[in-house]
Amino acid sequence: MKSEPTALMEPMLPALGNKELEDLAMVLARKSGALAGAMPAAVRQSIGTLVRSMNCYYSNLIEGHDTHPRDIDRALSGDFAKDTTTRNLQLEARAHIEVQQLIDSGRAPASKPSGEFMRWAHQEFCSRLPDELLWVENPDTGERLKVTPGQFRQREVAVGRHIPPMAGNLERFMRRFEEAYDPARLSQVQQVIAIAASHHRLVWIHPFLDGNGRVVRLFSHAWLQEIGIGSSLWSVSRGLARNVQEYKARLMAADSPRKVDLDGRGNLSHEELVSFCRFFLSTAIDQVDFMAQLLDSASFLTRMSLHVQEEVALKRLPKGSFALLREAWMAGEFKRGQAAAITGYKERAAREVLTTLLEKGYLVSDHKLAPVRLGFPAEAVERWLPRLYPV
Repeated sequence: MKSEPTALMEPMLPALGNKELEDLAMVLARKSGALAGAMPAAVRQSIGTLVRSMNCYYSNLIEGHDTHPRDIDRALSGDFAKDTTTRNLQLEARAHIEVQQLIDSGRAPASKPSGEFMRWAHQEFCSRLPDELLWVENPDTGERLKVTPGQFRQREVAVGRHIPPMAGNLERFMRRFEEAYDPARLSQVQQVIAIAASHHRLVWIHPFLDGNGRVVRLFSHAWLQEIGIGSSLWSVSRGLARNVQEYKARLMAADSPRKVDLDGRGNLSHEELVSFCRFFLSTAIDQVDFMAQLLDSASFLTRMSLHVQEEVALKRLPKGSFALLREAWMAGEFKRGQAAAITGYKERAAREVLTTLLEKGYLVSDHKLAPVRLGFPAEAVERWLPRLYPV
């Protein structure tokens, strides 16, 4: 086996003192923090559940798998399509959501750059897939290869024009990856930039036979969460998917060797790594801005009110619904016994309104006696949060 030097993937980070990238990192931290602090914890929890589905939808889309949001919702409730293709896409979507939920709830290994986390994410995701999705085909020979969950690839691969490190060298390349992006060696601003840089370098290493794109996006999400910048309220995958051609082009460009003597000192182009980091961080900021605009309280309540008025007129929701939904949005959650005071109705009538909203998913609760918080059923998402998904 040929011993490839890990210097093949240098530089691992843009040069220190890049003011543009540092400014973008600080803007992302500030705006993400402001968004998270703008609403009660219970509302963040409900929106987080919705955003996980959205993140899954867009991550699937990057892979070329267009799974309708309603099919994703059905999969989460165990309602699977009869045809195998749609069912497999539903299972894939549910697998992604379940793994991200483990990350969001703190049940994943420390997400700092490590082979342990990558193997864990790959294992958790792939072990939830049907067997039919655990095979890949060699485009040159037609040979079908089995993907083993959590296992680094055991053979050589080509990804377009890029030839990733040989299988026997993967452990060394991953050790260099861990060393270069060790948070203990980086300032807080450098860590944010490192999330962008490591996103490309992990794709470049291509440690798994299949599922690398999925793992790298889960990893970026997890590391953003770990350093307190990412949250369950926004998803960089949405921005990457909506600019998927540029995303893939910039990933490919960052594979480029150093162009001229002024293009850094590593084997790969410093200029293109900076460009990818700029694109990644700008995309993340754009998504925070998008969600901040969508979740602006006054605008959100106006859209909710108009939608509920229409549903009441069509007799699909009872009168008094908006009062309870508004309270859930403003307060985060409320006790069931408060329904009468909130609606101004007598106890029995208020309880009927509350029951209907719970049955239809407009309100949710952890159990029958627990406080209730806002839910986001599919029919409401399209009205309350327009443009969350493509039209």
